[in-house]
Amino acid sequence: MPKLVALDMDGTLVDVESSWAAVHAHFGDHNADGLRRFLANEIDDEEFIRTDVRVWWKHSPEISLAEIDRILDRVPLMPGARTLIEGLHRRGAWTAIVSGGIDRLAERVGRELGIERVLANGFRTTADGRLTGEGIVRVPIHAKEQVLADLQRRLGVTPAETASVGNSEIDVGMFRRSRIGIAFLPEDEEVRRAATSVVTDRDLGEVLPLLDAFLD
Repeated sequence: MPKLVALDMDGTLVDVESSWAAVHAHFGDHNADGLRRFLANEIDDEEFIRTDVRVWWKHSPEISLAEIDRILDRVPLMPGARTLIEGLHRRGAWTAIVSGGIDRLAERVGRELGIERVLANGFRTTADGRLTGEGIVRVPIHAKEQVLADLQRRLGVTPAETASVGNSEIDVGMFRRSRIGIAFLPEDEEVRRAATSVVTDRDLGEVLPLLDAFLD
């Protein structure tokens, strides 16, 4: 077993493509323009969060963390998530969420599954919990490799003792910092090519046998 298994959240630990998009969908809206500008490097992670919140303000001007929680409480775990995490803990591995998604959901998933470390992005709020529009960026979307490297240093774990699981191009950096990188329901061929193993069934439990073979 690896000492550390780092997991993406959106599309991996939870059965939604994006926690940000899940909030947009609740309001029947989207942030396609913000996404386009971010992917074109016209705006950074902080401004991308601001554009998301501005979309929500159109529908709920006083939106609060409590409302975000109510929306995201409906997001389900990926089938097999509990099987995987419980299996990893029985084998003595540390687990971590490293996600560009919303921290409120990541923290809930971490509590439900007993994941020891949770790194995700959040919001600055007023004293009564309303969103100010400013974000807290703990996991820059294009810098997951560095975030994982920092976590490895804090834990005293090497890349050779690490495995990572993700589904998208932004997870490829985690694969590079790991002895084994597992593409779970990969979004495209780039993710498949970067991984050491691929799981195409919607069952996160299928990752466990691949990690059992870590030392083979």
